[in-house]
Amino acid sequence: MTLAFFFFVIGLARPQIGSKLTEKKTKGAEIMIALDVSNSMLAEDYSPNRLERAKLSISRITDRLKDDRIGLIVFAGTSFVQLPITTDYVSAKMFLNSVSTKSIPIQGTAIGEAIITCAQSFSADGMQEQGNKAIIVISDGENHEDDAVQAAAAAKDAGINVYTIGVGTPAGEPIPDDGGGLMKDKDGNIVVTKLDEETLKDI
Repeated sequence: MTLAFFFFVIGLARPQIGSKLTEKKTKGAEIMIALDVSNSMLAEDYSPNRLERAKLSISRITDRLKDDRIGLIVFAGTSFVQLPITTDYVSAKMFLNSVSTKSIPIQGTAIGEAIITCAQSFSADGMQEQGNKAIIVISDGENHEDDAVQAAAAAKDAGINVYTIGVGTPAGEPIPDDGGGLMKDKDGNIVVTKLDEETLKDI
């Protein structure tokens, strides 16, 4: 009788086994990274070169994120979205690993266009909030195509913080070419690419 009463009480309690789906809302930053993939990023003043060192820096940034969204823009003479804004950090690293100087067919360094592309790539929810959006431009700063400072000012007016990370040295380095030599200009002179700190500071 005692055992029967015990199971009767358990039955009245209606125990349930299983899982339940709950919705969790998180608030974090939205970060768009603009990565320079122009040929000048092949210079080897950083080991193994500027581009690979920049990719390593982005990977380390991704490792520090929690409840934040990240997206990746690659640019040279033009820009495009390599990775839309996401919280999938594993996919972010996969897309990052596939980036090379051949990701953009048009050479040049259009930092301004890259900033504009980033500014247009935040989520709808992110654009409705203030102080949670950032653009990080990683480049050697040699901007040849547009007014990057004006683009950064427009982003600031839209409530987006713009930061820059310079990759390279002021002394500069030659650019390796596909044939194992060094890139030359139309007059046959070796092209030396230098870090443009002033432009990056202005941005």
